[in-house]
Amino acid sequence: MLADLLARIGTLAWLAVALVAAIVEISIPHFGFAFVGAGAVAAAVAAYFGFDLTTQFAVLVIVLVVSLALLRSRLVGLFGGARGVPSRTATLVGRSGIVTHDIDPTVGTGRVNVGGEDWAARSTAPIAAGAKVRVVGADGIVLEVTVWMEG
Repeated sequence: MLADLLARIGTLAWLAVALVAAIVEISIPHFGFAFVGAGAVAAAVAAYFGFDLTTQFAVLVIVLVVSLALLRSRLVGLFGGARGVPSRTATLVGRSGIVTHDIDPTVGTGRVNVGGEDWAARSTAPIAAGAKVRVVGADGIVLEVTVWMEG
């Protein structure tokens, strides 16, 4: 009787974990929590049939790892869109801009205006406000710039 009750509670607990994983996956789709949900459903089945907690966790991990290894790349290719979607800063590489706040390579501070937008910037050399620069790279939301050379 007690074993049946514990099996039912364990089953419901694993199903709750699966539900939470599904909600997170829907909210932030990156195909990671879907596999946690699949593992939790498998662990719920193990709990329903009375397997101990160690076995339930083993089932969770095995199903999670196997499904992740077999399905993630296919799902990302199917639903994830193009690989390597360019960031907003990647589209600015090669464009010119104007330094709006002095760029100090020692401190790593400075700002530039590129395409009518204000960006944090850094350079290997100091650049004064008002100078024309070229965007040569980006690190997250910080543009890497050099002094504009005509020609």
